[in-house]
Amino acid sequence: MASARSHDGSGPLRRTGRTIGHALHAPFTGTAKGIRRATHAHGAGESGLGKLIELHAVNGAGDVMITVALASTVFFSVPTDEARGRVALYLAITMAPFTLLAPVIGPLLDRLPHGRRAAMAAAMLARALLALTMSGAVATGGLELYPAALGVLVSSKAYGVVRSAVVPRLLPPGFSLVKANSRVTLAGLLATGVAAPIGAGLQTIGPGWPLYGACLIFIGGTVLAFTLPPKVDSAKGERRARLVDHHGHQPPARPAPSTTGRNGKSGKVNGKRSGEKEKRPGLRTVGPSVLHGLQANAAHRALSGFLIFFLAFLLREHPLAGQSAAVSLGIVGVAAGVGNALGTAMGSWLRARGPEVIIASVLGLALCVAVLAAAFFSTLMVAALSAMAGFTQALSKLSLDAMIQRDVPEEVRTSAFARSETLLQMSWVVGGGIGIALPLNGVLGMSVAAGILALGAAASVRGLLSAARRGSPHPRVA
Repeated sequence: MASARSHDGSGPLRRTGRTIGHALHAPFTGTAKGIRRATHAHGAGESGLGKLIELHAVNGAGDVMITVALASTVFFSVPTDEARGRVALYLAITMAPFTLLAPVIGPLLDRLPHGRRAAMAAAMLARALLALTMSGAVATGGLELYPAALGVLVSSKAYGVVRSAVVPRLLPPGFSLVKANSRVTLAGLLATGVAAPIGAGLQTIGPGWPLYGACLIFIGGTVLAFTLPPKVDSAKGERRARLVDHHGHQPPARPAPSTTGRNGKSGKVNGKRSGEKEKRPGLRTVGPSVLHGLQANAAHRALSGFLIFFLAFLLREHPLAGQSAAVSLGIVGVAAGVGNALGTAMGSWLRARGPEVIIASVLGLALCVAVLAAAFFSTLMVAALSAMAGFTQALSKLSLDAMIQRDVPEEVRTSAFARSETLLQMSWVVGGGIGIALPLNGVLGMSVAAGILALGAAASVRGLLSAARRGSPHPRVA
């Protein structure tokens, strides 16, 4: 039998086929194994953080596919005046309702601590279905495109809120929250950088093809969400955040209901005298230090929304010197992306040392660059401001995460993340609205950008530096 196989050559052919198959398969399996080693390093695999990193990469890739499809339809495919009208309509139909829905997202998800994996999977599946819905309308830009785009926006932000709340549950031993968030954010940035040119390539086939790609990506994300560890759905030891007084003192925890009978003399219900109304849960438990950090981050996020919309129209109508509109937008986008990646990497390297000082410093740095961009408006200054905005936003957000980890007790930390993320997304919406409404004047736009940062600095810097001098009463940073 063996001699027969050798005689007809089937043995060598089979071995040759296996060799060729292995050679073709190796690059893909090698890449996958390399990615898995990177995402699961330093205990991230055992804790489940590695799977969350991979899920966030899938989320970033799917979102950028939808962005490519919408940008080509709403922005690039029509004359400038019509494009501005379309984007204004897009903002009115999608952003305005989202501004009303955003305050509800955090508290709603906060009531579902046992269903976080299902919530993230639902956000993925919803975007997969909405991408298919938009694929038929994206070529014409019909009004039915906008409700679907609103659904994608809300689902994306809902995923972001849940993801922020989940990270503290998946920290490996010895990991600080800022390092964990740096890894998650970098994975999303890398996936976005890989998926963006793929989406542009699919766009050349047809306007709906990036949305087909997004649908497949989000279906994969739906499955991946359920592979997260079961502890993601555990609400053990968690409470919703409570209000505190202006001095940062938290009221005592509510005791059990009184067992005194109807005719008893205590006159208290749930630890309060009759007639007193219990304060509703809120974000104030985090204390003044984190609240000032949140104010500074709101300014950064508003600046981000403003620059995205304002520069998109400004550079289309008035490109950078010697460049086309597409190249001008590309320069600004790449500068912002590089700045964001550098800020994320530096946040991991700093390990949240002195987060109050970091937030105050980067806010002042961004304000200085914005003032220079307004005073000396040019290609270089626009690119510099875009890069600085990406850098400072990333570093400031990571420092805010570190302060939440340090100052907020674990039992209310999840609630604090959910509510703070919702507030930051609302700030982005406000900044985007200002950007679309402003006249297309470069110096004016850069002056408004500086004004946004100046308001944030006036509200937060003094409190941040005072908190840094006092030190944290509850140091928790790893």
